[in-house]
Amino acid sequence: MKALSTDECSVCGSEQLVTIPDSGEIVCEHCGVVISDKTEEKGPEWRTFATVAVGGEGNDENRTGMPFSLARSDMGLSTIIGRTNKDAKGSKINSSMLSVIERLRTWDSRTQVYTSTDRNLTQAFNELDTLKDKLGLPGAVIEKTAYIYRKAQENRLVLGRSISAVLVAAIYTACREMGIPRTLKDIATKSNVKRKSVAKCYRQLLLGLDLKIPVVDPIKCITRIANKAEITEKTKHQAINLMNIVTQIEISAGKDPMGLAATVIYASCIRTGEIKTQKEIANAADITDMTLRTRLKDLKRHLDLLN
Repeated sequence: MKALSTDECSVCGSEQLVTIPDSGEIVCEHCGVVISDKTEEKGPEWRTFATVAVGGEGNDENRTGMPFSLARSDMGLSTIIGRTNKDAKGSKINSSMLSVIERLRTWDSRTQVYTSTDRNLTQAFNELDTLKDKLGLPGAVIEKTAYIYRKAQENRLVLGRSISAVLVAAIYTACREMGIPRTLKDIATKSNVKRKSVAKCYRQLLLGLDLKIPVVDPIKCITRIANKAEITEKTKHQAINLMNIVTQIEISAGKDPMGLAATVIYASCIRTGEIKTQKEIANAADITDMTLRTRLKDLKRHLDLLN
C-alpha cells in the first residue's frame, strides 16, 4: 500500500514521492532515493478487535484488556463473568435468570483456582500486591520477584516454608539483581516477617536456583543514606568522591555496603564541617553506632593519608 506525498525530492525535484508503511520510508518514485526513513505514525492508537460493534458499526475502540503479567496467578490470561447484570445488547437480565447467573459466577470463581500450585501463587501474589505499595517498589521489580517466586515454586523450594518468607526473600533477590539499595532487614521489617527466616529462604533461593547476585553499588547506598539523613549536596558529592577513592585502593572488599557508605558520609561531614552525629547517620543507614565506629577505625589511617 502506497500513500502519495506533496513534498519534492531533494535530488531530482520530482513530486512523485510515495510512503511505504511497512518500512516507514518515504521514497522518490522517479529516482528511487530514500527521502526519510522515520515516518510518523498518525493512525489511531487503538485497534478494532470486533468486526461488528454493539451499535451495528465496526468501529469498536475498546482496548485489549488487562496486560500480561507474571505477578498474577493466571498471568492475566483468564476471564471472569462480569458483575453487571446486563446482556450483550445492554438490556437488564430478568429476575428469573439472576439466580442462575449468580450460581455461574460462584462456580466460575471456584474454577479459577483448582490446584495447590494455583492456591499458593494466588496467596503469594495477593501479598505481593500489598507489599508493592508498602515498600514502594517499581513494576520491574515486581515482575522480577514474580519470576523468581515462580522458579522457586517449580523447583519445589516453597514446600515446608512460609510463603511470606519466600516471597520477601524473592523481593530482596530482585532488588539485589536490579541494583536497588534495599537491605534485608529493611524489607523484612516492613513486611512483618522475621529477618532470620527471610535470610534462610534467601540462601535457599541462591543455592536452589543457582543465582549470581551482583555486588551492591556503594554509591547508590550513599545517595539513599544522604537523602534519609538530610545531608547537603556538598557533603554528598564529597562522600561520592571519597567512596571512589576507597574503592580504588581496594579497602571496601568484604565490607557491608551500607555500613561503609555511612562511614564515608560521616567522614565527609567532618571534612565539610557539617554537623551530624554518628547516631543520626547510623539510624539513616539502619546500622548500629558500633558498626560505624569500627568501620571508621579501619578507614582512619587511609583517610589521614588522603588529607
